[in-house]
Amino acid sequence: MFDHVKFGVSDYAASKAFFLKALEPLGVAIDTDWPQTCGVELIGPTSKASLCLYQTEEKPARLHLAFAAKNRQQVDAFYRAALEAGGKDNGAPGLRPRYHANYYAAFVIGPDGHNIEVVCQEYDEESAGLAMLPR
Repeated sequence: MFDHVKFGVSDYAASKAFFLKALEPLGVAIDTDWPQTCGVELIGPTSKASLCLYQTEEKPARLHLAFAAKNRQQVDAFYRAALEAGGKDNGAPGLRPRYHANYYAAFVIGPDGHNIEVVCQEYDEESAGLAMLPR
């Protein structure tokens, strides 16, 4: 839906480390790194859209960034990785039926107070307890 999202962070090294670890389960990695000028550009394995972080002394407004997961296991892995990377819980993995019946997401607060979400919006047959039924 977007080409790139770029936002400033107060501690470039901490934010870079946080996003790399937290988004590793989604296959996100560094595409380009210009720490002195533009920061770091992170991209997923099949995406053309990127997330860019750069050092700033400005205090940006809180952002809500939602990343797409292929399955619910990626949502769970993101949540664990993000907490290990220093994120703060803002909603454990689970269904969010107020959005729709298959909205499975987890939320953490990153180093600069941004709300980081990973969501899978696909029906998950295994989680629904239907995987063992004959087809």
